[in-house]
Amino acid sequence: MADEHQFIQDGLQRSQIDEFFAEELGRAGYGGMDVAKTPMGTQIVLKAEKPGMVIGKGGENIRKVTSELEERFDLDDPQIDVQEVDEPDLNARIVADRLANALERGWYFRKAGHTTLERIMDAGALGAEIVLSGKVTGARSRVEKFNAGYIKHNGEPAEEIVDEGQGVAVMKLGTIGVTVKIIPPGAELPDDFRIHEDMDPEEVVPEAVEANEGVEELLEAEPEPEPEEAEAEAEAEAEAEAADEEVVEEVIEEELEGDEDEEFEDVDVPTDEDVEEDLEELEEDVEAEAEELVAEMEDEDEAEGGED
Repeated sequence: MADEHQFIQDGLQRSQIDEFFAEELGRAGYGGMDVAKTPMGTQIVLKAEKPGMVIGKGGENIRKVTSELEERFDLDDPQIDVQEVDEPDLNARIVADRLANALERGWYFRKAGHTTLERIMDAGALGAEIVLSGKVTGARSRVEKFNAGYIKHNGEPAEEIVDEGQGVAVMKLGTIGVTVKIIPPGAELPDDFRIHEDMDPEEVVPEAVEANEGVEELLEAEPEPEPEEAEAEAEAEAEAEAADEEVVEEVIEEELEGDEDEEFEDVDVPTDEDVEEDLEELEEDVEAEAEELVAEMEDEDEAEGGED
């Protein structure tokens, strides 16, 4: 069998074994498993809230489960080790099953979701998310989310750090899928950082401190221009100042020359005699016009009398 087919076959077998344990050990608080193949056989580590129920009286239940594993999944000498879950409220698989059972018993989904979320956060989790999908309250399917704290959804932290579990609640209207994600307390996230106030940076990173000191000195010191560049800048400034002075002098000389070239025309100021002569001429003209008007009026009157 090719490596790809073997990989797929192992994953399928693992999923089938997980479903088998969930059905057989649901009442014992099944919290997941780890399967490892060894030269001596197949090592299976079970996590359960109640290990006593998994083992059974005198080991009867564990022997039954072992024999069924050999028959159904063709495992070579399966060895089952049962471990108790220290904090069930931080195991996503157990929490999902509890929430599904609460919904089946008639709990309102909002109350069940918020109560479960509070229990997870009270147990010390850094973050948690609960997703209910299906016919939650009516005939139409929808998705309801409850979250608190900090949760990762993608990348390596989402696969390695986040504990995820699924459960199914069988209701009258249909099934409701329950997904629970939990970041356990003490998880080291890639974006976490710590500040050590009592530590000396020179002891931890002496090379970085020396490099930083050299940079600070360079930043604080004013840059010294090179001799050639300084001389060139001084000459350019002197030439610019000289050019400005020449332009100003030329403008002043042009204005002075323009003032000298302008000639003022003589203005004749009238005397008193000229004014009297002008007035006499005006009076004569007015009298002549009046006499002409009177003569015209008399001629018109005579013409009218002859007609009558």
